[in-house]
Amino acid sequence: MSNTAGSQNMPFAPWADLNDKTILISGGTGSFGQHFVRTVLNHAQPRRLVIFSRDELKQVEMESDLSRHPRSDVLRFFLGDVRDQDRLDMALRGIDYVVHAAALKHVTKAEYDPFECIRTNVIGAENIVRASIRAGVKRVIALSTDKAANPANLYGASKLAADKIFVAANSLAGHDGTRFAVVRYGNVIGSRGSVVPFFRRLLAQGAESLPITHPDMTRFWITLDQGVGLVNSSLEAMQGGEIFVPKIPSMKITELARAIAPNVPLNVVGIRPGEKLHEVLVTEDEGRSAVETEDRIIINPAFSFWAGNKNKIEGATNVPDGFRYASDTNTEWLNEISLLALLDDSKNAH
Repeated sequence: MSNTAGSQNMPFAPWADLNDKTILISGGTGSFGQHFVRTVLNHAQPRRLVIFSRDELKQVEMESDLSRHPRSDVLRFFLGDVRDQDRLDMALRGIDYVVHAAALKHVTKAEYDPFECIRTNVIGAENIVRASIRAGVKRVIALSTDKAANPANLYGASKLAADKIFVAANSLAGHDGTRFAVVRYGNVIGSRGSVVPFFRRLLAQGAESLPITHPDMTRFWITLDQGVGLVNSSLEAMQGGEIFVPKIPSMKITELARAIAPNVPLNVVGIRPGEKLHEVLVTEDEGRSAVETEDRIIINPAFSFWAGNKNKIEGATNVPDGFRYASDTNTEWLNEISLLALLDDSKNAH
């Protein structure tokens, strides 16, 4: 087990050539979407970059924030919901690449409002697939989560269903049709709804202790920069049907809390409904069809047409027998210094 900053500077290369491409990102006003849009504007010259989301206030704010960017003329803000098939059909006309980031993501809200979670995360995934095939989109990358592997809650189950939909969509699209793939990663440091801003908000409100669900709980951690890099490089590498999993570090939640507030006591409050003690990014069953490179694991689809494609990604080799990638048995761990460095990078990225 190594205690290092580890994957902090992972390049996730090579990036896809997005010059002169038309790109749509669903959920484009979320934490990932906003960072993706800024990164593409700063590093590529797309012909059109469409931000598709259902939150009009966030769209207005994002459009205002980006209005002074020298490449803002390529931006298009498209108000709509992935639940609305007709609206997606209209939005995807003339689009080359789709990054599907729209989702309902809060575990406890999904448990309380399951129908809403299914409509967005599962039916919305189906709608993206149908609209992409009809519009002749070239490539689609969908964002998943570690909670989709051996799910213990409805959110994870809905994202597992979405993963299956996007992988199977390659068969529906035909030999020369739209290609679909998935990226699956862990908690994003500093994103809205993550534990870091939650702890900091409690501290700003004068909290005398920080709530911890379980003293042994571990999680995978990734930065927004890394997430965007993984998506872009997977757009370049994908052949269709893969689930791309980054090699990223783990950290105990107790150690994260002590790094943020070293002198504040911790209060164990118990694991919430549907919450896991440790997260898994690749199950042992998935490991049987997985290969790895220096910076990621690729879960290959169990399709007959894929037999000749295995290991075609440069440098990919088979993972060991019995391979399983979990946050508690990870070989790379964050310590206080490396976590604080990632938090600084995350703050600068915003």
